[in-house]
Amino acid sequence: MSKRNSQANKAAARERLRAERERQAKKDKTRKQVVVAVSVVAALAVVGGISYGVMQLNKPDAWEAAADAKNVTAPKNTSGEDGTTVVVGKSSAKKTLELYEDSRCPVCATFEQGVGETISKDVEAGKYKVQYVGATFLDGDKLSAGTVGSNGEGSKNALSALGAALDVSPEAFMKYKAALYSAEFHPEESDDKFAEDSYLIEVADSVDALKGNKNFQKNVEDGTFDSWAIKMSILFEKSEVSGTPTLKMDGKKITAKGSNNAPMTANEFNDAIKEALKKN
Repeated sequence: MSKRNSQANKAAARERLRAERERQAKKDKTRKQVVVAVSVVAALAVVGGISYGVMQLNKPDAWEAAADAKNVTAPKNTSGEDGTTVVVGKSSAKKTLELYEDSRCPVCATFEQGVGETISKDVEAGKYKVQYVGATFLDGDKLSAGTVGSNGEGSKNALSALGAALDVSPEAFMKYKAALYSAEFHPEESDDKFAEDSYLIEVADSVDALKGNKNFQKNVEDGTFDSWAIKMSILFEKSEVSGTPTLKMDGKKITAKGSNNAPMTANEFNDAIKEALKKN
């Protein structure tokens, strides 16, 4: 091999080596750029995920939003501020029985099962009207302190559904309230069954005016009267009533004879309401 050929071969080899090194350098640079890009995307995804998570944690839930709502949709057949005055009965009735109840309250269920039918008959007969005030304290609500639903949602949800029934008619409201408290449908206090819209609608199917009623069902599922239920609960808090059920007439508690508690049987109630109606 000539000296010239040897040098040419060496030069060609060096050129191939240089070209290979350039190609490898480009590959390494591209790989590094991809790694950096992926790392940046991953970091952004993590930051974004954290930010979204924080936003979700800080986002008010439906009931907190209802509590903060400035515009309240009240059911038909109501009056007063935010529609929180709910009076059922004949306008000719001279006296009004104030009834304070929490839908999850087991004692209220016992009261309604023992006395509810008597009250309904008295109201139909025009003996007195009933003013209903709904509470939600069994959900753990203390709305004046900004606490909403620390123990559940059933009281609020049932109260909102009662608003949907009242929107249909006062009679539907009274019958639906009776159904919610019935032995058939009322859950244990520890079971937040009323938080389920489907269950509230199932209970409503036992009331003729509500069975298959699409407007009622939509109002329950959409939470149309959620903010109204919150306002009603605030009214209960302002009443300073300490427990449920509580009955009042002319500003005075109605209790079973010899007791500080509400009458729990029809006989006890008849005796107590008879005395209350006598008073001016």
